[in-house]
Amino acid sequence: MAPRKKAAAKPQITPNTDKTYIAGAGITVEQPIVTTLETNYMPYAMSVIVSRAIPEIDGFKPSHRKLLYTMYLMGLLNSSTIKSANIVGRTMQLNPHGDAAIYETMVRLSEGYQALLHPYVKSKGSFGKAYSRDMAYAASRYTEAKLAPIAAELFADIDKDTVDFVDNYDATLKEPTLFPVTFPSVLVNANTGIAVGMASSICPFNLEEVCRTTIEYIKDNDINVADTLLAPDFPIGGQLLYNREEVEKIYETGRGSFKIRGVYTYDKSANCIDITEIPPTTTSEAIIEKVIELVKAKKITEINDIRDETGLNGLKITIDLKRGVDPDRFMKKMFRHTPLQENFSCNFNILIAGSPRVMGVKEIIDEWVAFRRECVRRRVYFDLSKAKDRLHLLKGLQKILLDIDKAIKIVRETAEEKEVVPNLMIGFGIDEIQAEYVAEIKLRHLNREYILKRLDDIENLEKSIEEMESILSSRSKISRIIINELEEVIKKHGKPRRTAIITLDSDEDEREEEIVDNSPVTFFFTKEGYFKKITPQSLRMSGEQKLKEGDEITKTVEASNAYELLFFTDKCQVYKSKATDFSDGKASVLGDYIPSKLQFDIDGEMAIYMAETKDYKGYMLFVFENGRIAKVPMSAYETKTNRKKLINAYCEKFPIHTILYLTEEKDILISSTNGRKLLVNSGAIPAKTTKNNSGVAGMTQKKGHKVYSVSIYEKGNLDNEHRYRTRNLPAAGALPAKNQAQQAQMEL
Repeated sequence: MAPRKKAAAKPQITPNTDKTYIAGAGITVEQPIVTTLETNYMPYAMSVIVSRAIPEIDGFKPSHRKLLYTMYLMGLLNSSTIKSANIVGRTMQLNPHGDAAIYETMVRLSEGYQALLHPYVKSKGSFGKAYSRDMAYAASRYTEAKLAPIAAELFADIDKDTVDFVDNYDATLKEPTLFPVTFPSVLVNANTGIAVGMASSICPFNLEEVCRTTIEYIKDNDINVADTLLAPDFPIGGQLLYNREEVEKIYETGRGSFKIRGVYTYDKSANCIDITEIPPTTTSEAIIEKVIELVKAKKITEINDIRDETGLNGLKITIDLKRGVDPDRFMKKMFRHTPLQENFSCNFNILIAGSPRVMGVKEIIDEWVAFRRECVRRRVYFDLSKAKDRLHLLKGLQKILLDIDKAIKIVRETAEEKEVVPNLMIGFGIDEIQAEYVAEIKLRHLNREYILKRLDDIENLEKSIEEMESILSSRSKISRIIINELEEVIKKHGKPRRTAIITLDSDEDEREEEIVDNSPVTFFFTKEGYFKKITPQSLRMSGEQKLKEGDEITKTVEASNAYELLFFTDKCQVYKSKATDFSDGKASVLGDYIPSKLQFDIDGEMAIYMAETKDYKGYMLFVFENGRIAKVPMSAYETKTNRKKLINAYCEKFPIHTILYLTEEKDILISSTNGRKLLVNSGAIPAKTTKNNSGVAGMTQKKGHKVYSVSIYEKGNLDNEHRYRTRNLPAAGALPAKNQAQQAQMEL
């Protein structure tokens, strides 16, 4: 037997003597996913919701508040501008998220960026534009900033204990949890944010309208907010399509959307449109790119050029129109198909006492009024405490007045400094605080005149204290203070509306039919299925039409881009298209090959006839080789949706010979291979709405013969034309006279 192999020695595990050894490291522990989410993800989600993305009742997120408070501490409310980099660096004492994020916050709050109705930062330098993607802001070392005058309303009485203060992230500074704003800034300036599982989108309203609405609400809680708060007001302007019912619903629920469109002017001399205001949800570059995309897709054919002419005077997009284009109708088309008209979605989600709540406008105003009442109450209480302390000191000074010499004697005869205050307390019956105040009076002030002047303040202080105590005990007096402050804000900072309010009758914009270019063009359709669309100017400058060898033009129509085209095929189908789907061509090119352009779905399928229409009036006439004739109203091919193909366009039981589109009843001349001719008026043929009906017997054919030619008869082409007419169908037609037969034979 072969000797048995020794078992491999087990590897020796040496204990990790390194002090960084972590017990249990590398061991997989099973844990329910719910527990993992609760312990790891939920704290992160709540941090984003509470500390980053959702604004509070003062209208600010923490990042905004830290920046503005830093600028306030730097004395930038009443000073000249300083470098933005300096402000950003100082803000990092409160905001640990990096200089780039802080500077971006300042840019959005700035006057130059134009994102807010009432910017809180007065800027100097290039701060970019909210309506442009490519106009970026300069680096912080190149720009300067300070607080705008309206920022004074944010910090009014902030040093009077009106709001709570907390430690910053490293407990070296104190910062406010809220600003004691004197107006509902949460509704005045737009604020958007995306948290975890929720978002906030608050549209801006006109400052005066917001303040007036708040005043009316304080006076009467049952007001209809929509009576005074008309609609949102956006910094860039634009036009708001007003619907009272939708507005009231948004004001009540805090959710919904407003429809905003751009503003334009038409320069008749230059035949161009200047767009000067756009919706707040888009940029000038996005609009231009969308227009270019639509032009390439042949959905817009009315323009020659579009360019961005934005400059020192503000936003300006210029569109050069083709001759004959109606600017107002064209702009309605632009509103439907480009970002020139967009919806601003509202989600009034605000943090109230640390919890996110979606509220209507009246609820927001109610919460702000409650917040502002508390700020006013705390301010009055702070002033009251200071006044009482001051009065207490003056009461002690009043007792000293009775005997100033005694007070001087006590101080002079006291051996030790620490005994001065106790001796004054004993000598005049005052407390320690009063005695300290008296002891600190300068020697030059120990005269009767100074003390009498101080005593005059006692009466005023007592009146002030009485008034402040009455304010604290009266809700109506606090309301009056808030109303007066709001009136003052309107007087200082009120501005006219920038966004115009317009009303469309019965959703006119939604129901309006597609408006296309009415500029004239000429259609050419060939036997082999090629199509050309040529403008009159190009046609005048063109030479001979270029065609494929053996091809010929079968139809020439003077029309416009407003027409729709129907291409009937040899497989009993019809493909529908719009003239605007085809680009303007030239005589020197072959044109578009219809089976490829419209992507025919049957191999070898050919386009054999083109019908053009603007209103789907008239008839389609189908003449088959066996002499049968089918008449179908053109309206049978009209569809409510933009269907590109219709099957069973005509009867497939018999070989088709000729297709004609008639806008009015006409005489049709049908010839047979047996030499007979039949002249029939299309009005004698009954119309049937079924597209693939087999029609009626028109011209009877002898065995071995079939229809030879079909054409619209022009008066005078036949001698003795009544010879070929018939009252009843079917009919065999008549043979031409001898001389006409010879002429026909020569033509053959």
